[in-house]
Amino acid sequence: MGSSVLSAGDRAVDHALAQLSASMRFLLEITPVDAEDVREDFLGGDVEEPEFAYRSLEVDPDVVAAELERIDVGSVEDTTLAHLLRAKHREMELQVEMLRARDTDDFLGLSIELYGGVSPALNRQAEALLAAVPASEPAGDVLDAEDFLQLALDEIDRYREQDPEIEMHAEIRPDVNGVMVSGDTLLVGPESAVQRVRAEALLHHEVGTHLVTQVNGSAQQVKVLGAGLAGYDETQEGMAVLAEIACGGLTAFRLRQLAGRVLTVHRLVSGATFAEAHDALVDAGFPEHSAFTTVMRAYRSGGVTKDAIYLRGLVDLLEHVRGGGSLELLCLGKFSLADLPLVTELDEKGVLEPARISPRYLTDPAALDRIAAAADTDELDQLLEGTP
Repeated sequence: MGSSVLSAGDRAVDHALAQLSASMRFLLEITPVDAEDVREDFLGGDVEEPEFAYRSLEVDPDVVAAELERIDVGSVEDTTLAHLLRAKHREMELQVEMLRARDTDDFLGLSIELYGGVSPALNRQAEALLAAVPASEPAGDVLDAEDFLQLALDEIDRYREQDPEIEMHAEIRPDVNGVMVSGDTLLVGPESAVQRVRAEALLHHEVGTHLVTQVNGSAQQVKVLGAGLAGYDETQEGMAVLAEIACGGLTAFRLRQLAGRVLTVHRLVSGATFAEAHDALVDAGFPEHSAFTTVMRAYRSGGVTKDAIYLRGLVDLLEHVRGGGSLELLCLGKFSLADLPLVTELDEKGVLEPARISPRYLTDPAALDRIAAAADTDELDQLLEGTP
């Protein structure tokens, strides 16, 4: 155990940030609680521009801001850790500002500062994907929330074969739409419908990436690696989509969905209305139901640009693998590819512990072959080659 490598003071600052970060369920706070009802009204023609309702904030932004102010990241002695914690501190300040600005015009600018926007290059890649990949409906049997929850619990049991003591959970939560991870728990909305052909890919995305890195990060003496260092989302989502590719579960519909998310964020930032963004996706061949979900995710709370990071994170990660970069170190916790050199420094100093558990796909030779093939593709639509 490398507990003596970092001073007690440094670890105290890290632990305080990690605990405060874990107390904030940021994505839940900015996600509507009535999306299904609003979808029905919008698609039925009863409303032109949807208005959503949100849960009461579980945290008081003023209290979180005061607690953040008391955490003295300037006192951290280890220069590598200090850099990482200062960035995390600033990211949390931004999130607090966003909670204060939820569902106002100020929210979008803060989201762009947190997640970035859409570069012209990424926009062109998304447009090229939609042009190259034919529109298709999600096909096959559909799993309801209970069925998918059971698959998730079975998947978690497989990871407990690697380490029986891990904290990893899954549950149906009534105020959640779709499937998402919060902390150490996979949350499934009661109205969730998962295509059977997509179920395994979704398990590798949510459990094999988000929960695995949460478990490994929480086991480090740098506890923020469990909560997530600044900007970790993009690399996390890129890894999660790469996991879908690794298990052979990337479908044409899913790849078009990732491209549609980028284009919708671009339309959001460009000033398009909800209805205009929805119509654009439908015109591009997206089913109305799924187009609503894509636009809702971008337009919630006043404008969230997060959905551009899935494709951007995947592109960056493929380049990383193409250049000989390893995926194993990225599984030690939640951090961005940009911070990989600093995390490597911590590892070389003896600060980090080996991963408690590894994504199952990283031990599957066929999955590793798919990752290598994906990294060698010249165009993103070629990612579908060899998939069902």
